Amino acid sequence: MEKKDYLKRLSDGVFEMEEDDVIEAANEYLEEGYPALDGIMEGLVDGMNRAGVLYEEEEYFVTDLLLCSDAMYEGLDILKPHIPVDSEEKKVRGVIGVVEGDTHDIGKNLVRIMLEAGGFDMIDLGRDVKLDEFVERAVKEEADFICMSTLMTTTMGGMERVIEILKDKNIRNNFKVFIGGGPISQKFSDQIGADGYSSNAVEAVQLVKKHVAS
Repeated sequence: MEKKDYLKRLSDGVFEMEEDDVIEAANEYLEEGYPALDGIMEGLVDGMNRAGVLYEEEEYFVTDLLLCSDAMYEGLDILKPHIPVDSEEKKVRGVIGVVEGDTHDIGKNLVRIMLEAGGFDMIDLGRDVKLDEFVERAVKEEADFICMSTLMTTTMGGMERVIEILKDKNIRNNFKVFIGGGPISQKFSDQIGADGYSSNAVEAVQLVKKHVAS
C-alpha cells in the first residue's frame, strides 16, 4: 500500500470511530517507514476535522465526536513516540478548564480535543477549577491563552474574576482569554473583557486560530 492509502485508512478509522482499524493502520504505517508526523496530521487529525464538519452540520452528535476522539488518541499513542524531537517545534499552548462550582465537562473535553487536533498544546485543568488556578497554571505552563467554560449561570461570574486577577497581577496582556458554555453569549464576553466567545468546539478552534498566532 502507498502512503496515501494508509493516511486514508487512518483518517477513515477516526471518522468512522473504528479504534481497531486505526491501531492496525498506525502500526502498519510505521512498519512501512512512513513519517509519524504526517500520519498524525494528514491521517488522524484529518479524520477528526472531517468529524468536526459533520458535528457543525448536526449530522454527528457529541457522543460521536467523543468516539472519534477515542480512535484518534489510540493512533496518537502509537505514532507520537516516533516523531523526531527536532520536528516538535514549540506549539502554541493553552490551559482549559471548567470554572469553580461547575462539574459539567463534556463541552470542555470536546473543545480540548478539537484544539489538540488543531495543533495546539493543551493543558487540561479539569472541572470545578479554582479561579486562581487558571492564572497560576497559565503562568507556570507559559501558556498563550486561557479557555474557560461553564454550563451554569451561577458560576459565570467566575470568568470575570479570572480576568480581574490577571489585571491585578498586571499580566492581562500576556494571555488571550476565551470563554464558552450554554449560558455564555458574545454580549457577556464583551461585558467582562474576554478576547472571544464560541458556541461550539469547532468554532473554538477557528476563534483561537484567529486570535493566537499558531
